Amino acid sequence: MATATAPITTKQATVLPGRRYDHYFFSGVVLLMLGLVVAGFGPSYYFAGVFRSSLPSTLIHVHGAVFSGWMLLLIAQSSLVSMGRVDIHKRLGIAGMFMAGLMLVLGVLAATDSLARPPRVPGRDPLAFYSIPLVSVAAFAALMYFAFRERRNSPAHKRLVLVANVALMTAAIARLPLAFVHRKAPIDILCGYAFLLLLIAYDLWSTRKLQRATLGAAAFLATAQWSAVLFSRTSVWHGFAGAVQRWAQAHLI
Repeated sequence: MATATAPITTKQATVLPGRRYDHYFFSGVVLLMLGLVVAGFGPSYYFAGVFRSSLPSTLIHVHGAVFSGWMLLLIAQSSLVSMGRVDIHKRLGIAGMFMAGLMLVLGVLAATDSLARPPRVPGRDPLAFYSIPLVSVAAFAALMYFAFRERRNSPAHKRLVLVANVALMTAAIARLPLAFVHRKAPIDILCGYAFLLLLIAYDLWSTRKLQRATLGAAAFLATAQWSAVLFSRTSVWHGFAGAVQRWAQAHLI
């Protein structure tokens, strides 16, 4: 039996692409994310002169600068792995974790700053919407924490990092000059899942199975985001967000 199954196992191993194309796939997806961020925030931020752009507060400028720096770090980290400089990649990874923590704090502050100001989208409930950026940035930070824990497990690590960044894409998608996605949070969240579908398709093509990290991270992100959407409609959430709004109006603007 052992001699009969060995040729089949060897043949399957040679047929499956495995991790041979990981550098191309993950680098390509990161570039797509960068392009989406530039397309979404370009008119109001990048093409408007970055720090000369008309943003509502200094806090939002800092938020934009740090989140832009994160995207550049993501590109650098992906490139370093492709070039075989894993040693530098690991050292930058420590700085990346501190940056991810800073992004969590700035994301919460930026969402609260926006809550304190007059609504920018007519007809949208600002108290309900407040849950979307909060949960997205919290999910990003949580997934980055798990990615750091799995840093010695390269396949799981890179998948957790990718899914973590999917959580940040909702804001960029919402700012695209396309009527069907512009400032429409539930639709924007769904459109961001295109990156998850790409990852799932790559898993199935390269290994013929869905990787545990992909499944767990995607399920976590989707559960967090849609729980936020549903909970944001409750009186409990409106009471909490209303209290935060009053505090922010008194202290942030």
